[in-house]
Order: sequence, then structure tokens, then C-alpha cells
Amino acid sequence: MVSTKRLDSDDTRRSWTFLSNYAHVLVCLARNPDARQRDVATQVGVTERAVHRIVTELENAGVITRRRGGRRNHYELDFSVPLRHPLEVNRTVGSLLEMLLEPSEARRLGLHRARKGSKASPR
Repeated sequence: MVSTKRLDSDDTRRSWTFLSNYAHVLVCLARNPDARQRDVATQVGVTERAVHRIVTELENAGVITRRRGGRRNHYELDFSVPLRHPLEVNRTVGSLLEMLLEPSEARRLGLHRARKGSKASPR
């Protein structure tokens, strides 16, 4: 049976996004490397278990390094890791984050905006 419920503009906007949960988790950890997975899950809109799985996969891929400090984790991101899809292979984690973060956040991480005609890369 097909639903006849009409989606309002808010429902339509939230039904899909351009970025994956992996990208959302990276943005959260770039903004706050000491964030709890529970807090990341809330910001991304997924379960804590999903964030744990994503973090583990990103760690296995060399994108992040997790360091334990007491009961908390600290995350370091490797901005030089290339993106994995063939359409994006010439871009890096750093270039993705540079596009998604506020300029002040990107500068704090050592990323800088590329000038026209040049590639962005971490300093």
C-alpha cells in the first residue's frame, strides 16, 4: 500500500543528505577531537553503536588514530589520506574537511583554502 501522506518541506529536506555518516563523523571529530562517541552520535543522528563502527573502520583505514586518555579517547585525523571512491581519488580527507568546516576551523587544523586553479592541501 502506498502512503498518501504529503511530505512537508521539513520532511523532504531531512529525507536524504549529500554526505555520508562517515563524513559527518569526520567533521565532528575534526571540530572536537576529544568528543565522546555518544555526543557524535547525537550530532550525526545515528546510534552510538553506528559511530563506534564508523570510527573503527576509519581507524582501520588509517584516516584516524585513536588514543586513550583515562576513560576518554582523543582522535587525530590524517588529512593526507585519499578519498576512497574512484570519482574522488584525487582528493584527500583534508580537502573534504576544508570544504565542510568553517574557515577558522580549517585554519586551526592547518588546512588552508586553495586559490583559484590550485589544489588545497594540509600544511
